[in-house]
Formats: sequence, structure tokens, C-alpha cells
Amino acid sequence: MRVIFLAEKPSALTLNGAYCGLIDLFERSVELDPDDGIFAEVAPAGGFLPVRFVIDNDFLLSPPPQIELYYFGGSVAVYARHFLRADQSLKVLWQKRFQNTLLTLCLQGKLQLNVENGNDFHIADLPDALEKSAARACGEDFLIEGETAFALIGKDGTVRLFSEGKILSEEQGVLQAEVPFRDALGHTALCEWQNGTLISCKIRRAEEATEATFALALFESALIGADCAPFLAPELAEKAEGLREYLGDYRSVVLTAERNKIGLVYERKERVFDVRYFTVQTENGKIRNIIPA
Repeated sequence: MRVIFLAEKPSALTLNGAYCGLIDLFERSVELDPDDGIFAEVAPAGGFLPVRFVIDNDFLLSPPPQIELYYFGGSVAVYARHFLRADQSLKVLWQKRFQNTLLTLCLQGKLQLNVENGNDFHIADLPDALEKSAARACGEDFLIEGETAFALIGKDGTVRLFSEGKILSEEQGVLQAEVPFRDALGHTALCEWQNGTLISCKIRRAEEATEATFALALFESALIGADCAPFLAPELAEKAEGLREYLGDYRSVVLTAERNKIGLVYERKERVFDVRYFTVQTENGKIRNIIPA
């Protein structure tokens, strides 16, 4: 079986104790037999704990935390991520009091926000993007704002909202932010939340697609709910609203070596995904057909 190894951070890969080299977000693959029960270790650089697991038939059905599996063809991609920090000692980054509530952002293997209300104590796990952040009140909740992301935390420690993006305004409990989709056309969404609930979202496009990016732009636009009609021939444009239903509930889009062939990622179960391929046919600069590959 062809096994591809990927890691969120540059990492050393060993298999059955033998050093195999460095892995990152570029594909490195090896042929393995899961019946052999291969012991694997992914050791990231920069002060993070390694991830260890055994590649066997049970692993291929239910990977451990910090591992995601992506199946395509006769291959599987093993993606290691969410590494824990090697330094498990408590490090307080900041504290701020809001009336009777004390917020403490700290590192202890991972980033955590402690919320203390009198005799109540709650812990909210937060992503590393909020390590450099500040806190302020937002209605009945607390806004934790970093350079590239933000979170809304309730007094009970509930993470009501987490998103990448930049806060534009906050008035009377209504939070407005610009959220990037990081897609080929630079789509962003102008979103508004009230008490952690999304109440408005307008999608904006920064770039224009070329014929070379039509396939990617089409599937990414369908994923985020943007207008797909500009990429479609007239006979398909009439059916643009039904495209997402036709494609199903996919989670992301991946490129292939072929310009008109795109992979869509579908969740099979927690941490296990299937990649299904679609090919587009173009005519006069528009997509006239979408074919499951």
C-alpha cells in the first residue's frame, strides 16, 4: 500500500526505528504493508512533542488524535498535526479582569484560557493563532483578538465562535469581521455575529478567474456558497444553484497534476476522509460538463 506522509510542521519521520527523512506539507511516500504493524514516529522541530502510532489495519480505520487519513485511489495520506508543546510547565501570557470575571491566557502544553467567576472555574482550549492576543468585553461574552484570528468566549468557558480574519467593528454585541477563505480567487466574507450567532454574511471576490483556474475556482466557489454561474456555460449556468447538491457535502478542494481535474475531500468519519476526483470539460472559455473521474 502506498502511504504518503505529511506534517503540519517540518518533522523527522522514523519507521520501525529507521530514520526516513524529513516530512512537511509536500508529499513523501513509501510502500508499506499494514499487516506488518509498522511503528511510526513523527518528531516536529521547534519544541513540540512527537506523535507515535502503529500503522496496521486498525489504524487505517480509526487513527489516533493528531492524525488524519485521506484516502484516494489505492493510497492513503497520513497527516500529522496539532502537535503538543514539549514544555509542559505553566506559562501565563496575560491576565485581565472584567468585573467579577478573571481571564488568564496561559500555555501548558497547549494554549488555554482560564475563566474564573467567583467559585466557578472553566478552561477553554484555544488555537495557537491566539497566543499573541488581547481581550475585551463583547456584550455578555469576551472577545479574544489576535493578529489573524479571534474567538468569542462565554462566561462559562464555552467557545461560542472562532474564526480566522480581522475584526472591523463591535457595537452593542454585534461583531463584524472580514474572514478570508484562502481560495484561488481571494474570496472574503463580510460577516456579522450577535451573541456568537451568525446573522449576516456577504461574500466578496478579489480576483478574476482565468481559464487556467476555472476548475479550482468553480469547486471552491460552490464550497463557500459564492456565485458559480460566471464559470459555467449557459446550459449549466441555469443549474448553478443545484451544483452543491450534485457534488455532495465536501469539506475542501485539492489540486492535481491535471489542470481540469480536481479532488474534493469528503469526511467518512472523524479524522478519516475520502478524496474523490472530478474532471471538467471547457468550451469557449466556460465549463460545459462536470464528470466524476
